Amino acid sequence: MKNHPRCKCHIIPPFVVDELKKAGIDVATQNKTISREFRARRAAQLALRSSEASLVEPPTKTADRFVYDSKTTQNQRLLLVRKEGGAASTDAVVNTVYENAGTIRSYYKDTFNYLSVDNHGADMILNVHYGKAYANAFWDGDEMTFGDGDGQVFINLANALDVTAHELTHGVVQYTAGLNYQGQSGALNEHYADVFGSVIKQVAKKQTAATADWLIGDEIMGPSLRGQALRSMKAPGTAYDNPLMGKDPQPDSMATIYKGSSDNGGVHINSGIPNKVFYLVSIGIETDKAALLWFETLKTLKPTTNFKSFKTALLKQAKKLATAGRVPADTETIAKQSFVAVGL
Repeated sequence: MKNHPRCKCHIIPPFVVDELKKAGIDVATQNKTISREFRARRAAQLALRSSEASLVEPPTKTADRFVYDSKTTQNQRLLLVRKEGGAASTDAVVNTVYENAGTIRSYYKDTFNYLSVDNHGADMILNVHYGKAYANAFWDGDEMTFGDGDGQVFINLANALDVTAHELTHGVVQYTAGLNYQGQSGALNEHYADVFGSVIKQVAKKQTAATADWLIGDEIMGPSLRGQALRSMKAPGTAYDNPLMGKDPQPDSMATIYKGSSDNGGVHINSGIPNKVFYLVSIGIETDKAALLWFETLKTLKPTTNFKSFKTALLKQAKKLATAGRVPADTETIAKQSFVAVGL
């Protein structure tokens, strides 16, 4: 069984938070408090998974959904407010995140026969109303957690399907390739989260590659920034440009790749490069076929995979899937051209 390196992966990048602070807006003053009980639970889970390592197939669960209300504290699993099959809540946010998790679960199961984050039906734990005006959402290796936003720059993060899909996909990456959350492998980690955040939103809205807007996080932008987004897969570097967040720093080619140490070596920044590749391939063969190619490639990647080795792995899968008739015959050619377009 693979070792599964964990990351606390946020949807809103640290450089955006820093820019907002410069503008006098502190949207993320909360730091995750890991209680003694939380540490004990995580230790127990790690011990269980370690004991399962000798098994051919770990015990299978049914990917049940559990939604907890943090009640504006920094505590996870504070108050269970809805569980699988349970009655709807009077809290619309609880119901929305519950339904979104079901949509994402169904997508992975129906499309790839992959159940929950680990393909063994792990429970889907979702925490809402985390922190006071906390403007972020994150996957921490065990569960998803959503803040309410500040109401002006960002609204409730649990309401956006692509945000929930993004965070849950970090879990899928954790249990498949286990991409290290640093440098180019970390950018690929963020890239995959963006890919399936966008893909699942497109499926839900019955969009095609040509009709989709290819924006990530546009539905969580508050009144101050309506019409903008966190990232654009179609045109990296253009998602936002305003006095509050600054200018979108994502490059769309290797010629302008970020080489600094911030943001874990640019994990949210340089993800723009493979994001552009996915957009171009989707335009060429349609989003559902590109998603299949990307998912099959994900299962072959190593934790230290960089952009160059990602290209090699993806082209290999393109040839394999085309031969099997699962993607168009010209997929490998279109993928090669797409990589060339971003300097790879």
